[in-house]
Amino acid sequence: MSEQENKTKEEKAGIGGYISLIFAVVFFSGVCAGNHWWAIFDFSTLNGAFGKVVTNVTLNGDAIKTATGMFRGVGGTGAIDGFCFALTLVPTVMFALAMITVCDHYGALTAARQLLTPILRPLMGIPGSCSLALIASLQSTDGGAALTRQLLDKGEITEDEADVFAMFQLSADATITNFLGAGVVLLSLTDSAGNTVPASIALCLGIMLVMKVVGANIVRFLKIFMAKKKKAA
Repeated sequence: MSEQENKTKEEKAGIGGYISLIFAVVFFSGVCAGNHWWAIFDFSTLNGAFGKVVTNVTLNGDAIKTATGMFRGVGGTGAIDGFCFALTLVPTVMFALAMITVCDHYGALTAARQLLTPILRPLMGIPGSCSLALIASLQSTDGGAALTRQLLDKGEITEDEADVFAMFQLSADATITNFLGAGVVLLSLTDSAGNTVPASIALCLGIMLVMKVVGANIVRFLKIFMAKKKKAA
């Protein structure tokens, strides 16, 4: 029996833990995203975006046209541009870790372990405490990675479980955000006869999620094989 499963037996989540878990799931899942008032319960909405700065000015007759971009500007290269890019990740990572810390204080991870370990353990070999990081990774690559690292540092998952979980995230990371932002253009494609692609958003997302689980299990079984080989040697 793993250390995480022992924790599940030792710690019992109260009603506050389950409420905190529900809040965290809703907050990181993106279901509240939009221009409505309830978007205040959405991670991406509250995380916001950097303001724009003028990157180019052109004169078109008597009219002046400007182009805007992020504070990184355009045309950056090398370590300097990489450092600026890293700075753009800091707010997302800090905000995600802060929210998970608050939710964990009220018992969200304990509730997640109790509810979802029986599902995630046979499915991918990871504990239920990974559920919040899993949900966050469907919307934010940085948030999912930061939460996974926090789980590893707290001893919620082992190195091998972290590798399996990282494989799940690496394949089509930020699945919902990226697909809905760019991938849906595929659904408008037509063939020479004018027929649209016979697919749907649900089908595309379903295929990606299934293959993410397949990729995680490939790493999972490789880990098991390598452990048996090492033990035999």
